[in-house]
Parts: sequence; C-alpha cells; structure tokens
Amino acid sequence: MKNLLYILITFLVFTSCSEYQKALKSEDVAVKFTMGEKLYNDGKYNKASRLFTQIVPAYRGKPQAEKLMFLDADCYFQMEDHYLAGYRFERFASAYPRSEKVEEAYYKSALSYAQLSPVYSKDQHDTDHALEQLQLFANLYPDSQYMPKINELVKELQYKLELKAYSIAKQYNHISDFKASISSFDNFIADFPGTTLREKALYYRFDSAYQLAMKSVEYKKEQRLNTAITYYNNFKKTNPESEFIKDADKKAEDLKEQLENYSTKS
Repeated sequence: MKNLLYILITFLVFTSCSEYQKALKSEDVAVKFTMGEKLYNDGKYNKASRLFTQIVPAYRGKPQAEKLMFLDADCYFQMEDHYLAGYRFERFASAYPRSEKVEEAYYKSALSYAQLSPVYSKDQHDTDHALEQLQLFANLYPDSQYMPKINELVKELQYKLELKAYSIAKQYNHISDFKASISSFDNFIADFPGTTLREKALYYRFDSAYQLAMKSVEYKKEQRLNTAITYYNNFKKTNPESEFIKDADKKAEDLKEQLENYSTKS
C-alpha cells in the first residue's frame, strides 16, 4: 500500500511538472494564464511568476489584465522580492485606481518598500521613500484595517531616521569636531522634537559646547562659555533627574569659574 501511494505521488508530481513545462513552452497565452493562476493558488509563486511575466504584455488593455497584474505583483510580494513587489503594486494602483484590490495594492506596495529600509547606519534614501509611501496610504485610507500596521512601520522608520541623525551628531562629538556636533544636535532637536533621544541630544550638545569653550582661543572664549551655560540650563531644566546630571553640574561649575575671570577683569 505504501509503495502504491509513493508511485501515485511521484506520478502526480511528474504530471504537474510536465503540465508546467508544456504551459511554459506554449504559444497560447490563455494556457499560461490558467496554469499560472493554478500555481499561484497552490503557493508556487516562482513558477507562476515565470508564466505571468511571459503574458503580461499580451494582456495589456484587456479585461483580464487587472487580475493578471495583481497576481503578478503578489507573486513577487510572496517571494519577498521587495523592490519588484513594491514597484509592481505601485504600477497596479496607478493603472487601476477603481479596482477593488487597489487598497491592498497600496498597502503591499508600502509594506514592500518598508522592507527595503536598511540599518540606520547606512544611507536612508529607501527609508525616506518608504515613509512617503506609508504616508500616501494613510492619506488615502485613514480608516483602513491596515492602519495599525502602517502606524507601527512609520514609528519604526522614523526612529531609524532619528537614530541616524543622532549618531552623526554624536560622532562629531567623539572626534572632537565640536562646532559640527553642536550644529548637528541643534538640527536634530529641531527636526525631531518628540524624540526619545532628546535627553541625550541635549546633554551631548552641552558637552560639545563645554569642550569648545574650554579649549577656545581667548578672544572667543567668553562668548562660548556663555553659550555653553545656556545649553547647560536647557538640559537641566528638562532633565533634572538625568543620569548625566552630576557630570553636567561639574562641567557647569568649570564654566562659571572660567567666567568669573572675565568678571574680575572688567
């Protein structure tokens, strides 16, 4: 009985492969469409995609084209080919704005582009594009069932941009380019007012200003000492219980001590 079952399974697999090969070589686009849809429904997206790719041009402008383009795009989505899935769903949504599948197409396009977002340390061009697509979906379908996932992705990608900008400013501090660090932290604080990294940004901006002032040439020193004190006050006002507060207080005392020399001279 087991041998019979094995033979039957082998026969079915062979027959299925044979039918696929015939469809692949066939000149009949309807045969390719039918076989492609069957393979798609069976979860064999790679094979289905090969057939769909062959016949998409032949169906352009025909009633079946809408269904074909969606299935073709979804094959790439299911295979996790994020770039082609995002692009093809984007094309589908543009070509068929009244389709019942258009909301799903916009969603899967945005989802695909979000998957292309790299780690924060790399260039964030793809992250910016993904956020644009996610925002487009939110604008078009604010009450969609997909909005919780859209909001989750927006939050995740926004944080990646925050981390990128913060790390750049922090790196300037690390290599002692204090002017660039202060400028970068100023931009970071302005661009991301609600960031969870705000406390650290305020501290390291103050630290950069402190280092710049203490190592400053004499004719610029008084002004820079006062600027550093201002940054210290901004930090302490909003973060009185910070893990950095003891270090900040000590540095502030150094700054005030230096400023007393200018008061004495005047």
